[in-house]
Amino acid sequence: MDEIKQIFSSQDVYSCLQKVFGFTSFKGNQEAVIMDLLSGRDVMVIMPTGGGKSLCYQLPAVMMNGLAIVISPLIALMKNQVDAIRQMYGDNSIAHFLNSQLGKHETIRIKQDILDKKTKMLYIAPESLIKEENTDFLKQVRLSFVAIDEAHCISEWGHDFRPEYRRIREMVRNIGQQIPIIALTATATEKVRTDILKNLEIENANVYISSFNRPNLYYEVRPKPDQEKDVIKEIIKYIKDNPGKSGIIYCLARKKVEEVAEILNLNGIKAKPYHAGLDAKQRAATQDEFLMESIDVIVATIAFGMGIDKPDVRYVIHYDMPKSVEGYYQETGRAGRDGGEGKCIAFYAERDMNKFERFLVDKTLTEREVAEQLMEATISYAESSVCRRTTLLSYFSEDYKEESCGNCDNCLHPKKKVESKDDVIAVINLIEETKQMFKAAHLINILVGNANTDVKTCRHHKLELFGYGRDKSKLHWKAVVRQCLIEGFIKKEIESFGLLKLQPKAFEFREHPYDILVPEDHDYTNPESFDDDSILLHAQPDGGVDNVLFAILKDMRKSIAAKEKLAPSIIFEERSLVDMTIQYPTTVEKMAKIVGVGEAKAKRYGPMFCEVIKQYVEDNDIIPLDQLIVKISAGSITGLKTYIIKSIDKKIDFSDIDKGKNIGMDELISAIEKIVSFGNKLDISYYINEVVEEEHQEEIMECFKEMETDNVKVVLEELGEDEYTEEEVRLMRIHFINTYGH
Repeated sequence: MDEIKQIFSSQDVYSCLQKVFGFTSFKGNQEAVIMDLLSGRDVMVIMPTGGGKSLCYQLPAVMMNGLAIVISPLIALMKNQVDAIRQMYGDNSIAHFLNSQLGKHETIRIKQDILDKKTKMLYIAPESLIKEENTDFLKQVRLSFVAIDEAHCISEWGHDFRPEYRRIREMVRNIGQQIPIIALTATATEKVRTDILKNLEIENANVYISSFNRPNLYYEVRPKPDQEKDVIKEIIKYIKDNPGKSGIIYCLARKKVEEVAEILNLNGIKAKPYHAGLDAKQRAATQDEFLMESIDVIVATIAFGMGIDKPDVRYVIHYDMPKSVEGYYQETGRAGRDGGEGKCIAFYAERDMNKFERFLVDKTLTEREVAEQLMEATISYAESSVCRRTTLLSYFSEDYKEESCGNCDNCLHPKKKVESKDDVIAVINLIEETKQMFKAAHLINILVGNANTDVKTCRHHKLELFGYGRDKSKLHWKAVVRQCLIEGFIKKEIESFGLLKLQPKAFEFREHPYDILVPEDHDYTNPESFDDDSILLHAQPDGGVDNVLFAILKDMRKSIAAKEKLAPSIIFEERSLVDMTIQYPTTVEKMAKIVGVGEAKAKRYGPMFCEVIKQYVEDNDIIPLDQLIVKISAGSITGLKTYIIKSIDKKIDFSDIDKGKNIGMDELISAIEKIVSFGNKLDISYYINEVVEEEHQEEIMECFKEMETDNVKVVLEELGEDEYTEEEVRLMRIHFINTYGH
């Protein structure tokens, strides 16, 4: 075999990035990872979902001599990624996958493509790689490297441990070639990372850890109503408030998956169930329907998720909290992979965590300890009143320095905190008085004065503390118990099915009490929002987008995808369609410059889309952005000004424009003034009509007409600073120049 080492320049890499993948720049650590792999180094990549992990091995595979082996856990994920790279490269031989579902003739054809050196990437599951016939075949082929996707499956401390993944090093060794290994995952704590490196025997690998922060994702944890029908109502309301958007609902039990999917369909929501109890063909068909946008919602157990490569999932709802923070992070990571909107809503109830605890009783001590630690982290996340992002990132040893993320429930709607020292003491006293033999739910019933059968049987309705807290809600008392757990006053014992046991700190606190603030849960249920008769319980793109054109292009994409039996996102991702509605490309050359559109896609689909866009532009008298920018003198245009021009052309509110670039209103108006001063027309009348009274508009315009100067301060002084603001005058000056100066 030819062992001559290839040498790649940065220019080669960027050329491939633009030509094949349609991007002009890398994200985060991508470039460093790719250059390491091209140089023959072992690499480990920790990168959040949507961060661009696949590019880290796909681009080197295209450039390097030989065949890259991509080990992936799920057939559906392999197929989707193979379809995507084929479309980007414009050649169906560039990538293949091998699995047990392929027929004999198809397998022979794939192997021949590999022997003919037409194929650069072979996707394969570890179960298939272990087969002797496949190992023997790969010994005949020059390999470039091995990529291990979803590498957290290697670790027993990971949220999705798979024993066969621990044999990957052995399999690679059997092939008998000295080749670099790249391990990739979206979620890995420090313990999991160490486990992966050790098991793969790549302890000296360069490790790249990207930020786990997904700023586009909104995190929210809602208290789970006691009545299951109320949970369903909230979910249905949310989906109906977000029509036409794709979403995933996770449930722990298969039965619940079936039940929720059925209720959604009864209420006019196109949904399908997905769990391991369904046969493989049914699961594959459901996943295809979701990718092809024939259904809007998948209701699933954790059996679904890792294999989905749909970039425009707009919400992930957890009907039940997962067993670990890693599982939660991985599942919520399915939302907004294209960088667009992603809402993550979880319903949390202590009773769900108690179910997990019951399953641990028969486990070994080690297994129980691992599961208990993972569960405690989940409970801490769900019950915390601090920024969700801070809690999530700290779990992965990342320090989030912002005081508020501005995109989670705890930051946007901080929980009210009430001083509860006396209530904490009441809980401690009650646990002691009931001999530490009861769970939280029973104790709370005593405190609120609920003399149910259990309370009466134990004669606890005779206790002095019975009804002590009847003036407060059960939610409050749950929060008090939760705070006692956080403070270390009490502990839940798994061995005794979650009974609350007092700790030494509880007695110290009772002896020397201090103020304790307890956060109150939000009440998300709004009785007026739900009409019991309307719920059957028995058997938009971002601002700046031309919404009309976007809808046309999306329908066109769906039609082409159906004919070619591909997911619509493989034809063009949603972000590419969005960019088309801003740039209005009317030629294949211009289409190739759209984000995420390489040369192959531009040639294949460009003519069809360009024709539609060209007709739309003509029918609506639209000036494409590239023609608008030509009017601005060279050297005066910057990325910010381009963004402003696009935004104003789409009549976006100024407050949204400045948020989009994190600038202040003063800086935004200054930038607009500069653009206009170069002789460019910018019609801001839509915004002026919102913020400047009509009478003020007329008087300021008259003043500019009559005075010999357009100096803002002079005009403001003439008008009177008590009645007019400088911002009003600046805006009207822009409007005046736009109207009379061009």
